[in-house]
Amino acid sequence: MDRKLLDILVCPVTKGPLIYNKANQELISRSARLAYPIRDGIPVMLEEEARPLTQEEVEAL
Repeated sequence: MDRKLLDILVCPVTKGPLIYNKANQELISRSARLAYPIRDGIPVMLEEEARPLTQEEVEAL
């Protein structure tokens, strides 16, 4: 994931910062409790495509 791109991307729901999860290829929004997938190197920043985070996942961040 390009660091410059990560610096300008925000959660489309909360407009908050995102955390890059390299292992799962996801961008995580703690405030929205959503994980946006990265497919073929492209972040899919659609709420309906995001995976809801469990309480345990949020606490681990």
